Amino acid sequence: MPPSHDDLGQLLRALRLGAGLTREQLAHRAGVSVRAQADMERGRTRGPQRRTVLALARGLELSPVETGLLEAAAAAGRHRARPADGPAVPGSLSLPRGPRDFTARESALVALESLADDSDARPPVAVVAGLPGLGKTAFAVHAAHRLARRYPDGQYWLDLRGMEAEPVRPGEALVRLLTVLGVSERSVPRGAEDRAGLFRSLTAARRLLLVLDNAADESQVRPLLPGSGVSLTLVTSRSSLAGLEAVHRVDLPLLRREEAVELLTRIVGPGRVAREAQAARDLADRCGRLPLALRIAGQRLATRPQDSLAKVAAQLDREERRLDLLQAGDLKVRASFTLSYQQLAPVSRRLLRRCALAAGCDVSPESAALLAGIPLRDAELRLDELCDRGLLQPQPDAQRYRFHDLLKLFASEQLAAEDDAATRDAALDRTARWMLSRATAAALHFDAERHSAPAGDPDPATAPAGRDRARAWLEAEREQWLAALHHARATGRYRLVVDTAAAMHWFSDLTQHWAQWVDVFQYAADAARALGSRREEATHLNYLAWAHSICAHSPPAALEAADAALVAARACGDLLQTGWALGYGAGALRRLGRTGEAISRLHASLLCHRGNHTIQGRLAEMSALNTLGETLRHHGRAEEALVHHLNVLDICRLGHPGLSPELLTVYQAIALSHLGNAYAALGRWQEAEPPLRRALTAFEQAGSPARSGPVQLELGRVLRHLSRTEEARTALTAALHVLTAHHHPLQTEASAQIASLKRMSTGKPASR
Repeated sequence: MPPSHDDLGQLLRALRLGAGLTREQLAHRAGVSVRAQADMERGRTRGPQRRTVLALARGLELSPVETGLLEAAAAAGRHRARPADGPAVPGSLSLPRGPRDFTARESALVALESLADDSDARPPVAVVAGLPGLGKTAFAVHAAHRLARRYPDGQYWLDLRGMEAEPVRPGEALVRLLTVLGVSERSVPRGAEDRAGLFRSLTAARRLLLVLDNAADESQVRPLLPGSGVSLTLVTSRSSLAGLEAVHRVDLPLLRREEAVELLTRIVGPGRVAREAQAARDLADRCGRLPLALRIAGQRLATRPQDSLAKVAAQLDREERRLDLLQAGDLKVRASFTLSYQQLAPVSRRLLRRCALAAGCDVSPESAALLAGIPLRDAELRLDELCDRGLLQPQPDAQRYRFHDLLKLFASEQLAAEDDAATRDAALDRTARWMLSRATAAALHFDAERHSAPAGDPDPATAPAGRDRARAWLEAEREQWLAALHHARATGRYRLVVDTAAAMHWFSDLTQHWAQWVDVFQYAADAARALGSRREEATHLNYLAWAHSICAHSPPAALEAADAALVAARACGDLLQTGWALGYGAGALRRLGRTGEAISRLHASLLCHRGNHTIQGRLAEMSALNTLGETLRHHGRAEEALVHHLNVLDICRLGHPGLSPELLTVYQAIALSHLGNAYAALGRWQEAEPPLRRALTAFEQAGSPARSGPVQLELGRVLRHLSRTEEARTALTAALHVLTAHHHPLQTEASAQIASLKRMSTGKPASR
């Protein structure tokens, strides 16, 4: 016999089972939580609102007749449950059992204790907000138990069900609160405002602790706050509740790694963690140090004592299965994220999942807007909303946003489920074209041969103006425009690839510590070859040789690229690129110890450039002279090296029409650094110091750490030989910091020089 039409619980259960759905599956379809369904099926909730019923009907794909039956049962339940405008007689609001394995958060707990002890303040309110799974409820309950003795008149916990389709209405919440405070059901005022007034009157003279868990928004919370007295209210929410004024905000960061391991230890036991200490650390990392994920992983291990921590960590190492595995019973990371996702407007959902397409660890509003296909202003507002809901994290010092690792996996899943391949490709293509247009325009600010502001930015109104802002944009969006360049190459937009890389040439000289220049110029060389342009192929192969040599510190790869550039340059009769190829090949040969071959190539390179009186020819000649001097110095011929570096300084002093003073300063600084090195090689320490200091100042002003670090190192060595020990130590320490930060191979030499200074101070013999 079918369930009675007015028995909502039995009817809903029969319809769900008839559709072959679990509660979790129906929750995903309808946006009605598993707990809310369970309360309805078990008769705890008899009269849900109509919108909840319609959401269930859509999720169950009911016919109009079945939908009518479900609505009728809910209406009957509402009639029975609410004689006026409130719910049936409420149950107890006692605090839930606190987690015995609660870990960390001590500073936040101490801050709450201070808040509770501040008797001069009006009724204190603390808001605990943040991303799903952060442990907000566990923190609030733990804090409530810890503070309970301060509030002898009662400690109460009320779930406001803010993540459900039908959150608890303020009037209903007030009925429950008034009842536990001793107001009989008949004495509860009918209007919400009157109920709030009575609640404030009753709490004014009492010491109460209230936990309002899982709040939906400010309008739900405000009527539930005491107006005077000393009662403490703890509010948890996935929303920041930014509109609540004069509240203490509790910042719960992700657990530190050692705290995450401690939580695992308390769940699975110290013995297992001690035996697999590294696996425990790996497991903490795979869980993103998110308390919910850590608890799930710990619970799985606790119920499977035969499993090793290393096994679970290895399983979680597979990103495509990580969220599948992070579930234990009714605890599920994916389900927690889904509740927040389903509460978003459709455009905000699209924005969140499309942000998962962004390259790198964070995303700018421009990238997010392009990927989602919405106006920039709309994207900025919605990104702030996503931050307020804990789904994205704002960078503290820039308008950029990042995912928690697990949330990015969730967003990627939604992307694959809701956007087909053509839609995703269109979003990437739109973003790539815009990014490369802006990157090209920004990079042209550094073009030594350009004397006017670059054109071609896709949005001139927001284009970075001037070198400083252009550099800041190129650095901040590096991962994104590099991904765009890769996309353009993969989709056959070879001209776009070549033009972008060509624009980057001068900017790359200021950022030699970026190993990614190898990719940029490899893509461009391949694209030029696909276009059939031997001259451009030779040019970008030369840039590639430079990148392998200076950025990636790989002489064999640099020599291979330079030799390929030489072939391409000779094939098209380009004397300038031929000279550059000979010079780059010589630099690689010198680093490989083939000094004689290097010197021969450099002389041939100079022959290519001596008759070229263009700006490019002058720059190429100075580069070849400096490289020749450096090679001679390494070959024990420092006196000859001095001549070539002084020659470069003479060229810089004479200048050249159309050559920018900034670029001349850089080439002069390069020559000065080599000159100082040559003097040092000859043991002429007093003469070495001034050119090195001038070079260091110029490189630091130009923002070129790849050049300033080695100069600082050589200056420290010179100062050490001049017996100016403290100055030497300062210079060498600064050099080590810069070289280490930029992964420069000379960091080993800097460490050795500092160690040598220490040996000198203890009277031990020092190395050169």
